[in-house]
Amino acid sequence: MDLTELYETARSLWVVWLMVLFLGIVFWAFRPKNKKRFEDDAQIPFKDENGG
Repeated sequence: MDLTELYETARSLWVVWLMVLFLGIVFWAFRPKNKKRFEDDAQIPFKDENGG
């Protein structure tokens, strides 16, 4: 195995690693357990700072 083959292998593994990482984040974000947290956070811009 020369340096070129090693480079190509490492390059393809980075693509796989980043895809797995992306899919894991998407899975975490769309879990039903997180729904209430995201709904509460989505209302932050509409909350009144003075409470009135």
